[in-house]
Amino acid sequence: MAAPGSLDQPFDYIVVGGGTAGLVVANRLTENSHVRVLVVEAGADRTADPLVLTPGLVGALYGKDEYDWNFCSPPQPTLNNRCVNQSRGKMLGGSSGMNFLMLMYPPKGNIDAWAALGNPSWNYDALAPYLAKFATVHPPPQSARDLLGLTYLNEGLAKGDGPIHVSFSECYGVTNKAWMQTFADLGLGVSSDPRDGKALGAFQNHASIDPVTHTRSYACTGYYTPEVAKRPNLVVLTETLVNKILFDTTSGEDAVATGVEIIAKDGQKRQVSASIEVILAAGALQSPQILELSGVGGRDLLEKHGIPVIVDNPNVGEHLQDHPIVCQSFEVADGVPSGDVLRDPNVLQALVGMYQSGGGAGPLGQSIISVAYSPLVDGSGILPAEAKAALFSEHEANLTTPEAAVVRSLVESSTEPAFQYLLFPSQVSIPDRPTSMAHYITPVLPENYLTIMTILNQPLSRGTVHITNPNVKAPPRWDPRYNANPLDMELLARAVQFVERIVDPATPFGQVLKQQPGGKRLPPLRADAEDSLEAAREIVRQRQISVFHVTGSCAMRPRAEGGVVDERLRVYGTKRLRVVDASVFPLEPVGNIQSVVYAVAERAADWIKEDYSGVV
Repeated sequence: MAAPGSLDQPFDYIVVGGGTAGLVVANRLTENSHVRVLVVEAGADRTADPLVLTPGLVGALYGKDEYDWNFCSPPQPTLNNRCVNQSRGKMLGGSSGMNFLMLMYPPKGNIDAWAALGNPSWNYDALAPYLAKFATVHPPPQSARDLLGLTYLNEGLAKGDGPIHVSFSECYGVTNKAWMQTFADLGLGVSSDPRDGKALGAFQNHASIDPVTHTRSYACTGYYTPEVAKRPNLVVLTETLVNKILFDTTSGEDAVATGVEIIAKDGQKRQVSASIEVILAAGALQSPQILELSGVGGRDLLEKHGIPVIVDNPNVGEHLQDHPIVCQSFEVADGVPSGDVLRDPNVLQALVGMYQSGGGAGPLGQSIISVAYSPLVDGSGILPAEAKAALFSEHEANLTTPEAAVVRSLVESSTEPAFQYLLFPSQVSIPDRPTSMAHYITPVLPENYLTIMTILNQPLSRGTVHITNPNVKAPPRWDPRYNANPLDMELLARAVQFVERIVDPATPFGQVLKQQPGGKRLPPLRADAEDSLEAAREIVRQRQISVFHVTGSCAMRPRAEGGVVDERLRVYGTKRLRVVDASVFPLEPVGNIQSVVYAVAERAADWIKEDYSGVV
């Protein structure tokens, strides 16, 4: 923690949250040696922690207070009243320090939809330079080319010298190859590089792993390097809470952010001033919390908790989006590799020893998850246009808003990815009351499994996150309201039906699985299910969880249309206050959102510099 004296003079900028977005902004602003920046992070600096740095040990982070905020939803009515866990990173680097390292790039149509929702300056072409800026992309090793082909890669896109290392693995195997072959046989072979704004079919995603050290490359190692940490104009406070943002309400119509009130680890409170701007980057669950604790939110909620109303905006904490993911596990055939072997402590210890003594050697330094994007599908394959039109016509009553119209245009398109499928290398269990993410991914059954994960890329349902207590240490209530729009359930169920095409015994992927009657699966097949669509709905009810892509709770939209921030991410009703994190996304990005968080933060940093170029 910084010496108390260093906090006495006003900073130019205060960044609330040293996570994925916050460290990007702090890094870029302090490139100007005349700018003084304070970062306040609730978690600790875990940059040297082997559990964070070792890709294959990520499961050891979940549910531990020193790493994970570990949220849990209230019972979800459409999911048999199950609660759903939501892991959030509690450390410098935030959730980039505990995600599954998947690095995906959004399709052009998905980001162009942001402009259609009232943000004309946000489209794919505007964001594309920043999708390149944050990363150094390494070419695939020859072993990956030999096994998977990867002929669709555009090597001209593999350039840049950004802070985050993006790479392919050296340990792909027969299951990855069978995955690619099966989707190609089903008419979903990829034909273009997914980084170029368009993708359908199965492809091998990148991972945020340094291919030299085989360690996690994340916001802390990329944007807060030892050299950056030594900058005299950057102060980082860890294990420190922001109790509220401070405002001057006497200088005009809009409240002016003047600084923050912090709570140190010892419980002491103090106020710190910002002469130019406060930048809120606490994430999609805690940025709304801090706004509400500071008096920016819905009047009724704030008055209920005795918080003086600074800005009455009931959109704060609303319009929350998250990708629902349905996890079906299948027992593998004898001799087929599965991550479930790590349940044996001797195997795990041997792999840890290999990794430590061999400079990151072995599977613990790799990511072998594979991906596929598909348009709207069901058990018969890709849906024809008339079947899609019939489905949407049945749900016209659930598609009445401008936002729903934009989502419909994407989902109904034959060239946009309605669904994402993931090949996960081990079993997933779904308890009714999970204690943490670890509860999902820790093997509990003796057999060895793979899991096919089915994701709805553009959900129509919207959830909420709001304070329940005026104490910052009380977690906000996160309610994703999964499938509140019933069309989400219908879409997911059809995507689950398509899984049967993937695992059919005649496909290359089906041949790596132990087939019926001996082969097991989670959940078991319903022998009495005459209606396959209803059986698929029941799989959704039993096996849907979160894929940890929470966005939209401080949406970038016109204020009259549900917005909390404007196009330059400035909070409505205030001056000198901005939000820079996934909470501002007006529409959920397709695929894993890590790349979009980095890109939005890079663009925001440029705008902040531009807005105050004449001040500092």
